[in-house]
Amino acid sequence: MYSSLVLAYIGDSVYELYIRKYLVSKNIVKVNDLQKEAIKYVSAKGQAQALKKLLDSNFLSEEEQDIIKKARNHKSHRSKSTDILTYKHATGLEALIGYLYLFKKYDRLDSVMKFIEEEIC
Repeated sequence: MYSSLVLAYIGDSVYELYIRKYLVSKNIVKVNDLQKEAIKYVSAKGQAQALKKLLDSNFLSEEEQDIIKKARNHKSHRSKSTDILTYKHATGLEALIGYLYLFKKYDRLDSVMKFIEEEIC
């Protein structure tokens, strides 16, 4: 119904909102400090690291892994800020987040993001 890149487009925004909300809950009050912290997690490198943890821990269902694989394998443009493999893994995570959000699987989305917050942040 949605292409992998559309899922990733939405997922990027949803992921960043969750991370920002999490950082604000840690009582970081300076916007500059919030931004510096957020970049660690919302960058392609941070997202790829989060995906690796999710995969290594067998946290994801087969359906979720299929969404990630489809997005990773989708033809995309070259990233200027990171290597292509890291970029494709980040796109896979974003697509999963976008899928969970667009298909109103909010409890699962919360579970995935809670895992990321506990394991990565």
